[in-house]
Amino acid sequence: RFSLLLLNLEEYYFEQHRANHIINKDCKDERKFRGSLKICSMSIIFEPDDNIQPIIKIPLRDCISIKASEDNEANNPFIRDTSGGISVLCSQIFLIKERNIIAPYKTVRGRTEHLFQLDVAGKVGDVVQTLHQLYRASCLDKMGDQAAMITAILQSRLARTSFDKNRFQSISETLHMECKAEMVTPLVTNPGHVCVTDANLYFQPLNGYPKPVVQITLQNVRRIYKRRHGLMPLGLEVFCTENDLCSDIYLKFYNYQDRDEVYFLIATYIENHIAEHTAESYMLQWQRGHISNYQYLLHLNNLADRSCNDLSQYPVFPWIIADYSSSELDLTKPETFRDLSKPVGALNKERLDRLLTRYQEMPEPKFMYGSHYSSPGYVLFYLVRVAPEYMLCLQNGKFDHADRTFNSIAETWQNCLDGATDFKELIPEFYENDPSFLVNSLKLDLGKRQGGKIVEDVELPAWASGPADFLQKCQEALESQYVSEHLNEWIDIIFGYKQKGSEAVAAHNVFHPLTYEGGVDLNSIMDPNEKVALLTQILEFGQTPKQLFTKRHPQRIMPRFKGMSGTSSHSVSIPESPVSPNEESFEDLTEESITLAWNNIAKLKLDEQYKIHKEAITGIAVTSNGSSVFTTSQDSTLKMFSKDSKTIQRSVSFSNMALSSCLILPGDTTVITSSWDNHIYFYSVAFGRQQDILMGHDDAVSKIYWRDERLYSASWDSTVKVWHCVPGESLSSKKHHFELLAELEHDVSVNTIDLNAANTILASGTKDGTISVWDVTTSTMLHHSFFLLFLLFAFFFCTDSRHLLSTGEDCCFKVIDVQTGTLISSVTTDEPQRCFKWDGNTILSGAQSGELLVWDLLGGKVIERIKGHTGAVMSMWMNEQCTSVITGGEDKQIMFWKLQY
Repeated sequence: RFSLLLLNLEEYYFEQHRANHIINKDCKDERKFRGSLKICSMSIIFEPDDNIQPIIKIPLRDCISIKASEDNEANNPFIRDTSGGISVLCSQIFLIKERNIIAPYKTVRGRTEHLFQLDVAGKVGDVVQTLHQLYRASCLDKMGDQAAMITAILQSRLARTSFDKNRFQSISETLHMECKAEMVTPLVTNPGHVCVTDANLYFQPLNGYPKPVVQITLQNVRRIYKRRHGLMPLGLEVFCTENDLCSDIYLKFYNYQDRDEVYFLIATYIENHIAEHTAESYMLQWQRGHISNYQYLLHLNNLADRSCNDLSQYPVFPWIIADYSSSELDLTKPETFRDLSKPVGALNKERLDRLLTRYQEMPEPKFMYGSHYSSPGYVLFYLVRVAPEYMLCLQNGKFDHADRTFNSIAETWQNCLDGATDFKELIPEFYENDPSFLVNSLKLDLGKRQGGKIVEDVELPAWASGPADFLQKCQEALESQYVSEHLNEWIDIIFGYKQKGSEAVAAHNVFHPLTYEGGVDLNSIMDPNEKVALLTQILEFGQTPKQLFTKRHPQRIMPRFKGMSGTSSHSVSIPESPVSPNEESFEDLTEESITLAWNNIAKLKLDEQYKIHKEAITGIAVTSNGSSVFTTSQDSTLKMFSKDSKTIQRSVSFSNMALSSCLILPGDTTVITSSWDNHIYFYSVAFGRQQDILMGHDDAVSKIYWRDERLYSASWDSTVKVWHCVPGESLSSKKHHFELLAELEHDVSVNTIDLNAANTILASGTKDGTISVWDVTTSTMLHHSFFLLFLLFAFFFCTDSRHLLSTGEDCCFKVIDVQTGTLISSVTTDEPQRCFKWDGNTILSGAQSGELLVWDLLGGKVIERIKGHTGAVMSMWMNEQCTSVITGGEDKQIMFWKLQY
């Protein structure tokens, strides 16, 4: 029945002794109860073995005297005291869990004496001495002085003990480090020793509670997070699951060096097993529909220091539904949903106006809201029916007033809209599968409301048939199309760029400065009493999550007609757009075949290879029927290779300078090549000669594109030019007419360009690693410019045009959201990848070493390595069905690859 929740906040449990509690000693009605005597830093607790009897808690500050009990022979120095008794005289005690019922603590005031007879009499002196020390600490006037003295006692105890190596799972384990730490659970911390070996992480509590040692096998660890605990960077949380809300262990260290060393040891062990996920990598998975809205919010909370073990930083989830009065819940109507672009405090305009008036008149530091959207009190407000002992711990043995208890969903929502100081959001439990927090299954006596109604189960809206149905509908709402389209707006407020600064002011999202990370530096406060008071205030008030994003969060990519599901029970299919049975059927089949091809891309097999150039191959273009392959090379030649006869049918040289790329125009009659001699050459396939020349740049032309009668050319002269090309009347005689439509200026040489599928957005990459995104329709740069600070080799838009993938000298694949400019994901490679193709999830890349690599972008790992060229893979072509690939290498060869599945 004993738990650490019976302790006060910030109290430690030191030791226990088997003992008898003797009442009315030497009287006719003397009674004796067997049990355990617990010595804690602020109290003495006796837990009887008989569950009917209450647990007795004696606050040390209420003690009048604590001494070894005397018997008739105690004064005789020649007779050893064998009573083993400790007498405690006090003015107040608390009775807890009488008849084993969880209820508010019963206070017994008045002078009472309690005699505890220890089984081991020889320990009485040590126990009394410890209690005297702790009693002196509890009598100090100032909280800071009390905390300092108790900390000194604790550290002395920890210094006298060490981790018991006999607890190792194997005698062959190698010890890497040992240090002191505390295991953190909601509202309490438990001091002890941490040990990291080559196979396990161990925690041994100083008091042996709740068990002698906690062991985590490193091989099972899936995630590890550094945590901010008590405003200090001292926490570490370890998860052995990928998607669970609660961790396997949360540790708080006494200095950040120990924390960082343990983190390093565990992270080093697991980095070979799993990829470290960032907010950006989860964003990519969420945008592409690989994880649900619930899972994404869970991961963001984890990354923002939110933990189920820290009620001042409990995971925060949004109110989604705004309709609690209708008999049916209609998730197709926007008015069913809360406005996710505003914090709770700004949802009611009248209340907001009053708050803003006060804000304007307030001296610095200003804040709009006097309470937070997440705090220990709010978390336990929702969870009191399943976590009553936590509520009793937080509120000094009492439940909240019945009218302030979580009675009704509709009432709570209305109060969040209208209440002068109520701005709370929800907790993850509202979107999970366990409805027990809505039901008073423990039959707790939570009191009577003003109207005389007894507080029982939470009153649900009419559209819910029961607690399980209510949660099911909340899940459906969270995963609905409306929320998927607007969730990014709420993320901007809670985790993103509207959390701080001028954007927060504009969004009416300003809380007390102390709630923000870095709002106060505890190390700079020298007065221990001021420090304890400030820390207590902040922990009880609540804390704002760590800021994860500093730019606008991109929207989710919504499928047009396919149901989207994630990978957990929280995945709810997004309603499909109406599509008639025959509509887009060919497109659907093509899309399915492409998806199938990419799913099997690791089965790519080398079909043929030919050495056709004298230098590295820089470009590949293929006729529509696949029979002829055109290649350009640094040897200055354009060659036409026949797939059927396996011979070179044409070899053309326009100048003595290298050619950088080539493409073939629709109709397969003209090939265009770009050259380092600043020119672009048009070659007539039918007549076998140079047909035209465009002298449009002042330095080497690095890349060309053709779309809808327009030519896009990138050059080392720091420009990208857009040309309108009007073909001559006769291909044999008349020249093309070139009209310059736009000139996009850059600061340095442009290496590569790509166009989105709609031909509206062009991305350009420069020598210094700058990626610029341009609106082709207006020839203006959009406001995004990404500085990646390395030489870019290649980048391409994804098929949905929302993402851009780049690769360069820095050995990284980087995914960028085109709308917002956010770097969404970064995958490190062992060597530079010179060229690639991708479908949004999987990458096929050509490496510096000559291998072809297949990457799981979301998992951040290589799926397959395929041996290929003997030098770097310089260029890559893929057919529309994604079943055939041609690569050109530094080894002067072209290789033909086929998908075999």
